[in-house]
Amino acid sequence: MFKFKFLTSLIIFSFLLVLTSFVKNQTREIEKKINSKNKTINIIEKDLNESQLDYYYLTSPFILEDKIKTFLDIKYSPMDHSKIFFGISDFLNIQKNFVTQQKIYEKKRQ
Repeated sequence: MFKFKFLTSLIIFSFLLVLTSFVKNQTREIEKKINSKNKTINIIEKDLNESQLDYYYLTSPFILEDKIKTFLDIKYSPMDHSKIFFGISDFLNIQKNFVTQQKIYEKKRQ
């Protein structure tokens, strides 16, 4: 009886010991993969932030105006707010109105 209890406890202990080491190794591999992915993500985010900063700086209206004055002989004047469309639907509505007005004008001319 004593041997049977000892043997079953030894088998259970051995099984749990092997299972624990297996789970530990698997989690270590997963952690390594996660760390490598996090490093890649950090590098890409840093590159994205630098690119956004460059874009915002280079497309700033004051920077563009200064570059146009420096490198081109064209007189630069900013756009009126009435010429800026907030969406494609606004542009299409104005274009449709313009086309209909042209057709009306052509009919009157004839």
